[in-house]
Amino acid sequence: MPIKFLHTRIRVSDLDRSIAFYEKLGFKLTRRNDKSPAGNQLAFLELDASEHFLELTHSPDYKVEFPEDLMHTCVGVEDISAYCADLEAKGIEIWPDGWRGKFADPEQMKMAFVTDPDGYEVEILERQ
Repeated sequence: MPIKFLHTRIRVSDLDRSIAFYEKLGFKLTRRNDKSPAGNQLAFLELDASEHFLELTHSPDYKVEFPEDLMHTCVGVEDISAYCADLEAKGIEIWPDGWRGKFADPEQMKMAFVTDPDGYEVEILERQ
C-alpha cells in the first residue's frame, strides 16, 4: 500500500503575519479556518508544483518557543539567484551573507536560507 507525505504543521504566533511571509515565498493560501475543533486558527498553504502543504496553526494561549535549529522546511527552485533576488526585493533577508558570491562557484551546492517571523528556517535549494 503506497503512503504519501501530505502536510507539515507548524505553530505560529501571528497567523496573518506568517501567511504574508509565506506568500512572499510563493505559497498560496488555499483555505483558512478561524476555529478548529481544538480552538485553533488554521491556514493551509500550497506551492503549485507540490502535493505537500504547509499548515499554520495559531492558538492565542500558546507561546511559540523552540530550540534554535530544531527543524526547517525546504523549497526547490530552478534559478536560486533570481528567486533570492526577488525575495530580497520583497524585504526578506537571505543568509548566509555573501550568497551571490557563493552561487558563482560551479562546484558549490547552491543553497540559501530565510527565517520566518517565528524563527523557523526555510532552506532554498536550486533544483534543475
